[in-house]
Amino acid sequence: MPRAGTSTTTRTPKSGQTTRRASTSRSRSKDALALLQEDHKRVQKLFRQFEKMDHQEDTEEMRALVDTACQELEMHAALEEEVFYPALREAIGEEHMELMEEAEIEHDTAKQLIASLRELQPGDPKYAATFTVLGEYVKHHVEEEESEMFKQAKKAKLDVQALGEELKNRRNSMMAGGDESEDENGPALGGKPMEMEDEGDMERASPRRRSR
Repeated sequence: MPRAGTSTTTRTPKSGQTTRRASTSRSRSKDALALLQEDHKRVQKLFRQFEKMDHQEDTEEMRALVDTACQELEMHAALEEEVFYPALREAIGEEHMELMEEAEIEHDTAKQLIASLRELQPGDPKYAATFTVLGEYVKHHVEEEESEMFKQAKKAKLDVQALGEELKNRRNSMMAGGDESEDENGPALGGKPMEMEDEGDMERASPRRRSR
């Protein structure tokens, strides 16, 4: 109990101090490398789900998953080609140009496989085979991009925070229908991909994995 004549004071934060700290923490967005890596993980999860499916029975679910993966890949490729690759090219110089050329060729190959998938029906034996080959290309591309390109971006001190904002804004524009370009083999990149189930919730998934 305080003595008579003395007063107790409670220290309170300065006006807006707590709010500023919280908003600063919230406003710090993910950088370009983190955003691209999230894309990689999301698409790789779809390929793993595909491996668990019964490709003879689950044709409608298979088509939905393939369509989602293709949309994700198209949007990801567009973001890299419009935002990330040009900035990285400028930052790393001529000595690493071969790395950039290889990545763009891999994008072109993936686009060709996606176009082929859109001409096939899920019941066609080539449908599952084509998507499997696409998955192998994507896996190789992701491994090289994350091990080589990301390393070069860090080494060149690329402003990945600013690029992350640019990627986020461009993605939002695409998803809002701001991208007017439409591929002759499929829809424009503005369509929002459907939400797929978590791997553990796929009730009709085959219990066996495809062995390679």
